[in-house]
Amino acid sequence: MRWTQKLEEDAGLDPYVARLGAVADRLVASPRRRELLHGTRIGHGIHPLMTDLPLGLWTSAIVLDFLGGPPARPAARRLIGLGVLAAVPTATTGLAEWAVTGKREQRVGVVHAAANSASLTCFAGSFLARRRGHHARGVVYAVAGGLAAGVGGYLGGHLTEVRKVSTWHPAFGDEDPAQQ
Repeated sequence: MRWTQKLEEDAGLDPYVARLGAVADRLVASPRRRELLHGTRIGHGIHPLMTDLPLGLWTSAIVLDFLGGPPARPAARRLIGLGVLAAVPTATTGLAEWAVTGKREQRVGVVHAAANSASLTCFAGSFLARRRGHHARGVVYAVAGGLAAGVGGYLGGHLTEVRKVSTWHPAFGDEDPAQQ
């Protein structure tokens, strides 16, 4: 937790927060789009729900890599590709939620986004390597992507559990940040 507290207080991250903030502000400029990306209609933040899909697909692919042998390679490649596709809307919902957080959360969030971007890059590289017949290289990229996703997940957990980002419940009188 000391690491996350240091990130929260690291003003050196502010230029990155400002750059990402400009993109996030455009993303949530439309109230309708903001409500959709926040999950307002379902009463629950969408980003935490969506993270399970790419992470589950990628984890399944890595399990196949280590336990499935050569016959499982095509399935692992497809799982990696589907995870890459699923990561794009997942990241979009995360950016929308990040847009309405405070400075401390945004600092952690920008590192969370960087770790997850590194993960996505590794998994995209894994997919391409596998497609070109370089399975072993694809496995290395996937494992690296999994490690980066672990860092991103740790920071995402900090944001949701400690900082309560994406945690609101209308039944308890909490207000959706998308409505503020």
